[in-house]
Amino acid sequence: MPSPVSSDEHLVSLAQSGDMSALNALIRQHQPWVFNLALRMVWRRDVAEDATQEILVKAVTHLGSFEGRSKFSTWLHRIAINHLLNVQKSEMEQKAMTFTDMGASLDEVIANDLPHDAILFVEEARLGCITAMLMCLDRRQRLAFILGEVMGEDSATSAAAMEIKPDHFRQLLSRARRDLYQFMNEKCGLVNKSNPCRCARKASGFMQNGWLDPANLQFTKDRIAKVEKAAPDHLRELEALDQQHASLYRDQPMLSGPDIASRLRDLIEGTGFAKT
Repeated sequence: MPSPVSSDEHLVSLAQSGDMSALNALIRQHQPWVFNLALRMVWRRDVAEDATQEILVKAVTHLGSFEGRSKFSTWLHRIAINHLLNVQKSEMEQKAMTFTDMGASLDEVIANDLPHDAILFVEEARLGCITAMLMCLDRRQRLAFILGEVMGEDSATSAAAMEIKPDHFRQLLSRARRDLYQFMNEKCGLVNKSNPCRCARKASGFMQNGWLDPANLQFTKDRIAKVEKAAPDHLRELEALDQQHASLYRDQPMLSGPDIASRLRDLIEGTGFAKT
């Protein structure tokens, strides 16, 4: 029986020998990272849950081919990234929304004050809005921004996962920052107080437009540790950034997501995996 702190290498070795407990532990250790990456790539929680399950199924079914030439996390991240770069476009992506489109949509939202006890909905509006901004970037820029800025991965690790050179990754990240932060400077009241857009006043309009469903919150349930605690060293690469912009994304909560490990166990039981 693997311990809760078992290394990836140990768990992979046991899982490849058919140990279902080790496989379960391995999935549970890495599921939050995959889910949070997917959520920020596709915006919709249900779509992110489906993508996470598909990614983890791919990893489980190909686990026998993992030879340990790289870290297991790097191998898994490559599977996740390839899947998210090539998966069918989500409803949000199909709209091909530009920063100009998003700015116009925000301007059209009717602003009204919410009750003081509706702070959770204001937070949902804030997280939903800044995540929606990412959808204005193309997939590769969005992915680079999420890996480098939100998930706290360094350039070498991110580039390896994307199977590109570190210089190329930094270029993608730089362009994403430039376009995103320019929009935030021009529109977002969180980073420029002269902008009239305020989450507390837009949340009710988001509800009216169907962008925020109080009964089906996307970004403010099952939160776990902040990203910065999971990746405290990555700030060294961000010294030249406007920290006010960057902190909005780094402060997003990490979510635990659905119990996909149990789903996968049900899927693979009876397939012969445990006997291989």
